[in-house]
Amino acid sequence: MAKLIDLSVSIEEELKDPLPCLIRYETHEEGAEFGAKLVGVTPDDFPERKGLAGEFLSLTSHAGTHVDAPWHYWPTAEGKPARTIDELPLDWFFNEGVVLDFTDKPAGYAVTVSDLQGKLQKMDYQLKPFDIVLIRCDADKKRYQPNYSEIHVGVSAEATLWLIDQGIKVMGTDGWGWDTPLAIQAADYKENPRPGVLWAAHYAGKEKEYCQIEKLANLDQLPSHGFRIAVFPVKIKGASGGWTRAVAIID
Repeated sequence: MAKLIDLSVSIEEELKDPLPCLIRYETHEEGAEFGAKLVGVTPDDFPERKGLAGEFLSLTSHAGTHVDAPWHYWPTAEGKPARTIDELPLDWFFNEGVVLDFTDKPAGYAVTVSDLQGKLQKMDYQLKPFDIVLIRCDADKKRYQPNYSEIHVGVSAEATLWLIDQGIKVMGTDGWGWDTPLAIQAADYKENPRPGVLWAAHYAGKEKEYCQIEKLANLDQLPSHGFRIAVFPVKIKGASGGWTRAVAIID
């Protein structure tokens, strides 16, 4: 029987994320009030004046564990209109997974092409087209700390493009973002203003089409390879991203 491992963080207000999330929880009693208005009865017509509980959320499509679409990076990809999350092929999001462990690197480190090649060589693994490559740095273990968005290992633009050249269409991280932390990018840019520093890996999507998964979790529970991963994004029309309940499947 297959073992399922949840690779997602919750959509919750407690997550220390610069992108705010607001949730209003509707009680069963409030559900009775709403239901009464909806169907033309009174709250007393429901058992013990209890209706159906619900939630109202205000959040970005990049809250919690989510998939970034090419449209997120730039209006075009490979010289054509960039695709939104609802336009991408589903078979991109259900494939074999590969975990590259970068817990040996400090927060803010930018993974290079040689870093990727070195990890794969040690694993004795050769990437296949459409593998889903996951970067592990265990930042998810600190997602309730104030500096959560600034402690992950990032991936350089060159390494991102190299992965795409190996046939990788979807790649992900258990960090807050795919690039190095924004504070590090900003400090580098302020010290030496030049193109290609801010969101460099994201902007790689202008040159070559790809998707990235951000804010994954529990990558430490996975083998380096030999499992499948499902990361189907929620279908939001015309959106730059969509939430996903990322799940690893180990046979």
